[in-house]
Amino acid sequence: MKSFILEKGLYAFAACALALGSSGCKSDDEPGNGGKPSNPEEPAAELTLTNTQRAIEIIDAAIGNYFEGTGMAMSRYYNPYSDQKSSELGSVWMYTSSIEAVNSVLKSLKAQKAAGKTSLYDANFSRYSELLANLVDNLDFYAGTYTLTSYTGTNTWTVYGVNRGSGKGAASVDGILNVYDDQMWIVRELLEAYEATGNTAYLEKAEYLTAYVLDGWDCTLDENGNQHGGITWGPGYVTKHSCSNGPMVAPLVKLAEIYKGKSDEITFGVINPDNTRSKDTKAKADYYLEMAAAVYNYQMTHLLNPSTGVFDDMMGGDDNGGQIRYETVDGERYRAYVHLRDRVGTAYSYNTGTMISGAAALYGATSDQVYLDDLRSLCDKSFSFFAQPAAGKEGCYTFAITGFNNWFNNVLERSYVDAAKAYSKAGEYADAFQSNLDYAYSNFLYNHMLPPNLLVGWNSDRGRNNMEAMFTFAFAAEYASLAEYQLTK
Repeated sequence: MKSFILEKGLYAFAACALALGSSGCKSDDEPGNGGKPSNPEEPAAELTLTNTQRAIEIIDAAIGNYFEGTGMAMSRYYNPYSDQKSSELGSVWMYTSSIEAVNSVLKSLKAQKAAGKTSLYDANFSRYSELLANLVDNLDFYAGTYTLTSYTGTNTWTVYGVNRGSGKGAASVDGILNVYDDQMWIVRELLEAYEATGNTAYLEKAEYLTAYVLDGWDCTLDENGNQHGGITWGPGYVTKHSCSNGPMVAPLVKLAEIYKGKSDEITFGVINPDNTRSKDTKAKADYYLEMAAAVYNYQMTHLLNPSTGVFDDMMGGDDNGGQIRYETVDGERYRAYVHLRDRVGTAYSYNTGTMISGAAALYGATSDQVYLDDLRSLCDKSFSFFAQPAAGKEGCYTFAITGFNNWFNNVLERSYVDAAKAYSKAGEYADAFQSNLDYAYSNFLYNHMLPPNLLVGWNSDRGRNNMEAMFTFAFAAEYASLAEYQLTK
């Protein structure tokens, strides 16, 4: 669950561009302190190995710095100068960032093996697969069970709560204590885990959570018989957010691709034209692809800001005082439609990133020109909106890093990698993050960690260097995704 209350102190980091008219960040005012300098002319195949090694280095250190005990309890913060971790534990969203980073390394290792480079694969794939299994197993400390009345029925679900429980399956998940976007990030990573390892347990869990998320899809009908659409932030909310729709598009396409050409079917609840409820059954490949397009279209028509070309935070201004509305049909209680009036809130980079990834996935699955046109526009406008030239540093760009923006920007970077196959300029935008990470690694690497401000470095007051775990894992995930990209660009 994400809190958008910004922490004290505003700061920004500068990302350097390799392919945006510069061969890297040019500045003489920052001393180096231990990292191997990057080489803009390094062959792509060698840069792949360097990127993966750096991702592994960061993750290996982070596992020791942030985690404790056999249950893998993850502290939210760690200070590399004081060697102290916080007593505050990370939320499930923060914890999932560690799975994201490990999956990213596994994916890059497989790509290297396929390209004939096996040294890092042989040394790390097995142990990282074991680490992944351990992290996913202990994800269940965030799991809990409750009963939910949705648009088409009442069911009991075991899902992931915002906060860690005292034992596996003991987390509180009622009401606002679980949110749909947290489940979406977990679905994404479970599918990545399945593709990396072939373990069907990951796929089964991903599909279960997908069913839960789509149970939150507003399938109530308007006066023309069309679904209102959209997924609320969570089952306890009425607002529909970019972050609770966009992240589900690419995973749904991935599920459709997994079942393409197979006879597997899925049964789901529907609302009929007379407002009664019933069940329908479709081939999984068809259902998942249809829902991917439906979620994508909802966000494009409701949450895209035409004046900026990127996505605002949410649809708000409801007509029921922020309360869920219910209706009774044939003696059964169901969730009912709540009208939302306004598109409001801050444009965060990850909300556009998830839609770039979604457009890339849909274009790959359908070859529909609409998705390619959207992808190109979203890539160009997002980089223009979120990246600004850094004063006094040729070839560098500043991005907001207030609040959780370091992780949000990671989602944007990974979306550029997803888009690069269809739109080469997206790869140039991804290269900006390569240069950003390399600059920090060359100048500010400390105890195998990068600072939150990648061009400015660590705080001179060493007691004020608490680093979010999810930012550390985000940087590792970026390095690993860029490693895979270097093999294919």
